[in-house]
This record gives sequence, structure tokens and C-alpha cells, in this order.
Amino acid sequence: MTANELVIERIFNAPRALVWKAWTDPKAFAKWWGPKNYTGTVKKLDATTGGSYHYGMIGANGKTYWTTGTYIDVSPMDRIEYTDSFADENGNPVSATYYGMPEMPREMKVILEFEDMASGKTKMTLRHLAVPAGEMQEMTKGGWNQSFDKLEASLV
Repeated sequence: MTANELVIERIFNAPRALVWKAWTDPKAFAKWWGPKNYTGTVKKLDATTGGSYHYGMIGANGKTYWTTGTYIDVSPMDRIEYTDSFADENGNPVSATYYGMPEMPREMKVILEFEDMASGKTKMTLRHLAVPAGEMQEMTKGGWNQSFDKLEASLV
């Protein structure tokens, strides 16, 4: 792990197929995407190697924060690797400053790995690369963990 790498491990009380579906099915994804008090929305989610996505999270004030990227490597049920960029509503990559945030890399990378655990549980490891250390990394970590709390609740 490097200073600009965020790693989060979560164990979900659900089989791997259900956790996988939460990441790859647009309707399932929209149910949990975004931190607490945000609602997920999906314009595109083609979770195949070479596919792309464009989804957002809608805040209580109605403002939508969009992201986009390309799936670099998708190994069904095992691993998802994709690029991650802030975007406008049309899916064009934009700077973090577009949303009033401090400057961040224009493109980052996310790697997810899924593993079966005892009793039908699933271990998911997220690695978010190139997230600046310090405040932005802490904010990103908080956002992911709140999203994963919602993911856990959606796995029924």
C-alpha cells in the first residue's frame, strides 16, 4: 500500500453472487451507490472488460455528482478493475474542482476483489489508487464506507 492508495476490506453477510450483482447490475447498483443521504442513479453500467460506466449520486439538495470510467479487467465473480473520473452529466471527464473539491488526479483506478467466506459470507477488498493522502483520502474512505453500509442493507 502507498500513501495515495486507499484499501477497504468488508465482509458482507451474503453470497458472492449477490455482492457481485450489486456491482454489475444497474438496478442493484443504484440502490446503494453514494454515501448516506445520497441516492444512486445509473445512466450506463457495462461491467465487462472494455465496457464503461456513467453513474452518479444525488445529494439531498438535488445536485448530482457524476463519475465515469472504463472497465480494464472484469473476471466474473472474482475481480473488477476500472478507471475512475469525475464527470459531467454527459459523461465527459472533469476535474474535481468542477464540483468544488480540491484538485485530484483526473483519472484514478479502483480494484475490487471478491472472496467466499464461511457461512455464505463474502469478503470484498477495494483498492482505490491515486487518492491524495490526507483530507481527500479520509473523505473518500468515509464515502466508500457509508456506501458499503448501504450495500450491506441492500443485500436481501
